[in-house]
Amino acid sequence: MKPGIHPDYHPVVFQDRSTGDAFLTRSTVTSDRTIDWTDGNTYPLVIVDISSYSHPFWTGTRRIMDTAGQVEKFHRRYGQRGGAR
Repeated sequence: MKPGIHPDYHPVVFQDRSTGDAFLTRSTVTSDRTIDWTDGNTYPLVIVDISSYSHPFWTGTRRIMDTAGQVEKFHRRYGQRGGAR
């Protein structure tokens, strides 16, 4: 690899916001938050809205997650339509 052009690749903990489950992996993402991991080391913590712990495809359950108000935004923009015609 050519030196000086690649981002720093380091261990990071990703935590699912809805379930609280976390996993340690390597990434180039940075964070100001940290967490003490089970191995006794401190790692950057990144909170994610959906991971394999909460995604309906992996869990086999159906959840409606509207963290940003997307449904309300859609209704404000396009209005509520009548029934099927």
